[in-house]
Amino acid sequence: MSTDEGPAVDCDTAAELLAPLTDLVARAGAAILKIDRRTMNVDGKADGSPVTAADLAADHIIAEGLARLIPEVPAISEERLHLATPPYHASFVLIDPLDGTKEFVAGRGEFTVNLAIVTDGLPLLGIVGVPALGLIWRGVVGRGAERLTVGDDGAVGAGEAIHSRRLPKQGKPWVAAVSRSHGDSRSEAFIAGRPGAVRQVLGSAVKFGRIAEGKADIYPRLAPTCEWDVAAGHAVVVAAGGKVTDSKGASLRFGGWRAGFIVPEFIAWGDKGGE
Repeated sequence: MSTDEGPAVDCDTAAELLAPLTDLVARAGAAILKIDRRTMNVDGKADGSPVTAADLAADHIIAEGLARLIPEVPAISEERLHLATPPYHASFVLIDPLDGTKEFVAGRGEFTVNLAIVTDGLPLLGIVGVPALGLIWRGVVGRGAERLTVGDDGAVGAGEAIHSRRLPKQGKPWVAAVSRSHGDSRSEAFIAGRPGAVRQVLGSAVKFGRIAEGKADIYPRLAPTCEWDVAAGHAVVVAAGGKVTDSKGASLRFGGWRAGFIVPEFIAWGDKGGE
């Protein structure tokens, strides 16, 4: 059992934290955009994934802000995983300061800043920022979801309520969000089981945002990924009226209960009723 258990964050507290945490994500995104991708160094982690000065700059801003806003709640970042003491039973913050580093290094705009608050194993609050597109999707489960615009300086504009959509009626094509950099055979087979499905190729957690705002129907990832890649988008999709399950329809559990914070598989559905 973790020795770093903090207080449980409930729905009311999460709603109060949404605005200041959104500002943190926006500031982290602005810091990423200041990095010159043409001259930066790209280092490799132990698992072979890349890390850049942009990852570290965003992580520093978020870590500093969380220490000020909610110092009593443990914070787990992909870039500081060595400090984690899982499993977590109450509430914790889960951060990917730059999701889609491969997209960032390649010069594409589909990279995100992901921040989630997880309580009792389930994402409660989620913020997904897309700095290069000037967008943030955010939500608190039970309180709805929003899409916001962000200026180059990190200034956050007014929010617009978003909702996921019902699954296509019989004979209508599905829109499936698929990974640009991490395709897998099981996910392809799942999509192929929906004849005429239209594939929307996207990077990072942008796929969750498209589900939440009703521009895609499903996002299957039936291969292993990590909790920090999923938690923020999970909360946004659920807050917008969808759901995220495993391939058998069961809920996911967050908190480092599997080694390496692994999520074996998931499917994000725009319609919480599923098929």
